Amino acid sequence: MADLAFVPPNLAVSKPPVAPTFGVGVSEGVKRTQIAKAAKDFESSFLSVMMGQMFQGDSLKGPFSGGEAEDAFKSFMSDAMAKQVVRSGGIGLAATVQKEMLKLQGLSEETKK
Repeated sequence: MADLAFVPPNLAVSKPPVAPTFGVGVSEGVKRTQIAKAAKDFESSFLSVMMGQMFQGDSLKGPFSGGEAEDAFKSFMSDAMAKQVVRSGGIGLAATVQKEMLKLQGLSEETKK
């Protein structure tokens, strides 16, 4: 009977997502690309939270409302609108964040050609 004992599987904790590496061994162009993407992602996240707060409590009642699904999908709508705002030029937050990240990496603000 000892060979029928239940042995629980190894319940390893999942690892957090790995942040973009801006370290040694990465070319300057790749670093700049990663920094630009991270800055735009940050601006998109900020705008999504801001828009989520803006639409909080704003729901229609009646036959043309979104019903129960309206609340569930509001966050998706906020995310999509925030990404579109960033694609259209944003509010300038990404440029400021990118400038500071470049400074922290010891890179000049100007792009090298």
